[in-house]
Amino acid sequence: MPLSRCPVAPTFPADFTAPVPETLAYSLTLPAALASPALARATTREVLNAHGLHDMLDPALQAVGELTAVAAQFTESPNFYLSLRYRADTLRVIAYDSHPRHTHPHLATACDTRRRAALRVLACVCRACDGSWGFGEAHEPCGGTRMWARLPRVGAGVYGATAS
Repeated sequence: MPLSRCPVAPTFPADFTAPVPETLAYSLTLPAALASPALARATTREVLNAHGLHDMLDPALQAVGELTAVAAQFTESPNFYLSLRYRADTLRVIAYDSHPRHTHPHLATACDTRRRAALRVLACVCRACDGSWGFGEAHEPCGGTRMWARLPRVGAGVYGATAS
């Protein structure tokens, strides 16, 4: 029997183009630990600076901090997931935790009330930036709850300018 060769892996040339806002697409899996929100904020700061989105730092760091703190608190697994994307002049921050959506109406209402209260600063930041936020059932990556914030660049830039 002749030996078969492994297929040659495709080569992708190195891209030396500097990062631009439109190429911002990062995902992190973080431990459900007290230190994770600080690590997520530090990573976000570096990513936004690298992609030339300095004007969005203040609201973006606040949104990342709020979402990751709540995800770390609510998740029932050792990890949670954070996604940062920039599309159509808007930064999208999404956190997924493994806490399942409750099927019993009273438990669902109580849990949603608790989560909403924990995200009240995020609500203020999004409102000030003309953005939006919310949470609901996550279908990916592994179910649980998806929390998100949308921060338009124009509104986030004004927020940062008025916060200084």
